[in-house]
Amino acid sequence: MALMITDDCTACDACRPVCPNDAISEGAIYVIDPLRCTECVGAEDEPQCMLVCPADCIIPNPDFVESKEQLLEKYRNLHS
Repeated sequence: MALMITDDCTACDACRPVCPNDAISEGAIYVIDPLRCTECVGAEDEPQCMLVCPADCIIPNPDFVESKEQLLEKYRNLHS
């Protein structure tokens, strides 16, 4: 499942640099591209953006439910 950033985002920029897939972009609040987000599967043991977010505003995106295998395949396709 891809992640998403809620309206509680403070635009602190802690999440963007730690994303291994460059899935996070800046807007009025930060946004995660669900087509690029793998929850860090393939790169890390847990989502790095969630670890560094001081506002705790990163949650699973209910519109993009994927298995670990699907996330790993997505990661491999992004980095091949």
